[in-house]
Amino acid sequence: MKQDIIRTSFELFMRYGIKSVTMDDIAREMGISKKTLYQYVPNKADLIEQIFQAHITEEKCMTEEIRSTSSDALEEMLRIGRYVVEKLRSMSPTTVYDLRKYYGSIWKKMEAQMKQHVYGVISDNIGRGIQQGIYRSELDPDIIARLYVGKSVLVADEDVFEIGDYDLATLHQEYIRYHIHGIASEKGRQLLAKHLAAQQQDQ
Repeated sequence: MKQDIIRTSFELFMRYGIKSVTMDDIAREMGISKKTLYQYVPNKADLIEQIFQAHITEEKCMTEEIRSTSSDALEEMLRIGRYVVEKLRSMSPTTVYDLRKYYGSIWKKMEAQMKQHVYGVISDNIGRGIQQGIYRSELDPDIIARLYVGKSVLVADEDVFEIGDYDLATLHQEYIRYHIHGIASEKGRQLLAKHLAAQQQDQ
């Protein structure tokens, strides 16, 4: 039941934003009473924290699966980017805004965990790409990974990209391309063209 509550609530929050979805809405969507709902979660803030902890765990598992099944660092980066874009496309533009404005402490905790996770993934990816000769050999993985994390935060910053003016999925897609073109070697750029051509055939 608890997993069902977390899954249903997450879908509602992603679709409609966090502030507009009430505990009554969640109970109604699940076909249970609010009393039953409160037996599993004490309040909305606790539910939100549990949802996003589960989301981070899922992201880590999915990232690990992509890393272990990608033929090279570029394919890994493109697949991770595609996975994130698919997630962002299912998200209401107000979800991040609501989380930051009304549940700031949860946002900060989640952001810190995601920054640490993303840093590790990108740093390892750059090391792998340098070894494979598809990223430039003079790159410093630590610096590039920190730059990547810092710029990732800007994508979700409404002061930089105002909600409604920009689509989060499009922003992230452009950001991934910007990142790859900045670090790819000549061999990497040729491989990138092949990967992108293969992606287009699959669509």
